[in-house]
Amino acid sequence: MSKKRIVVKIGSSSLTNDRGEIDQQKLEDHVHALAALRKANHEVILVSSGAVAAGFARLGYSSRPVTLKGKQAAAAVGQSLLIQTYIEKFNAYRITAAQLLLTRSDFSNQERYKNAYATMMELLARNILPIINENDTVSVEELTFGDNDMLSALVSGFVHADQLIILTDINGIYSGNPKTDPTAVKYTVLEAVTEEMIGFADTTGSKVGTGGMKSKLMAAKAASSLGIPVFIGSGEGREKLLHVLNGKGNGTYISGHRNGAINTRRQWIAIHSETMGKLSVDEGAEKAILYNGSSLLSPGVLNVSGTFQKGDVVQVYCADRLLGKGQVSCSSDDLKKWIDSRMENGMDIILPTIEVIHRDGWVEAKKIGEEI
Repeated sequence: MSKKRIVVKIGSSSLTNDRGEIDQQKLEDHVHALAALRKANHEVILVSSGAVAAGFARLGYSSRPVTLKGKQAAAAVGQSLLIQTYIEKFNAYRITAAQLLLTRSDFSNQERYKNAYATMMELLARNILPIINENDTVSVEELTFGDNDMLSALVSGFVHADQLIILTDINGIYSGNPKTDPTAVKYTVLEAVTEEMIGFADTTGSKVGTGGMKSKLMAAKAASSLGIPVFIGSGEGREKLLHVLNGKGNGTYISGHRNGAINTRRQWIAIHSETMGKLSVDEGAEKAILYNGSSLLSPGVLNVSGTFQKGDVVQVYCADRLLGKGQVSCSSDDLKKWIDSRMENGMDIILPTIEVIHRDGWVEAKKIGEEI
């Protein structure tokens, strides 16, 4: 089998016992399987939940805390316990692990995004196994983000993974809740995750995790839109992840649909960046940027909404149809002045053309579907 870059996501329920403590047997099973992937010469990135679940018992809670301060305190205790255990287990296989704690802002800020990418690539180049978790001790939104499911999808796109494996306590995706519906049918292979599936998904997770099947389906939809094949399921033993790669995993395989190359910069523009304004363009500009692979130039811009600076991201419309998003090469003030000057002096005047969005900083709406 050729060398692949694999992202493996392990949820809290797959790491802890009913009391919320790290289950050593479960964790050793996962470490064995991850080590087997590495032994087969694959690159491995681990996205691991479990910090809150591992820590709340040490704080005296009888179950997972529901308050923000309780969750963050539990994460502060549990994260060190979790990474210490991982490091000890991986040392037995002569595997060096590194911890990366990320928040949503690490993706939305372009410089931090670039830095995180550079760090990840350096770790992989030096044969280090990155272990990623959300920085639950300081984040707010991320604590309800879906048990790291979406984070694993974003990381998969971020590192251009060949496969995302989401391990859970249910062996795949069913047409209903297999725990309550005896007629529920398991899907072995799915070409795509539909909104209908997400809408009907069971949102009830375990008492030590935050995510249910709904969050896993949303993550799978995001990853597959970036061209990453996804597996959702369970398994036991040191060969379980190799079985997944060989098409023999105990779960559901979801195809990755690559609508075109989406490099790291375009992923940031399309998915993570904050939109600072809106441009309306004419039909000539629409044709140029959608069908001719051209940059967006100032003569094609009809109207500017919002305030933005060079390097910000804006949405681009023609009439009422969203064409895509792009990183601007000029400010809103400069572009508005150009448009005002053209209107004041008439169409016959020749003005220096401004490059508004370079083609390398443009992402068409259909390239990433609903992620825009």
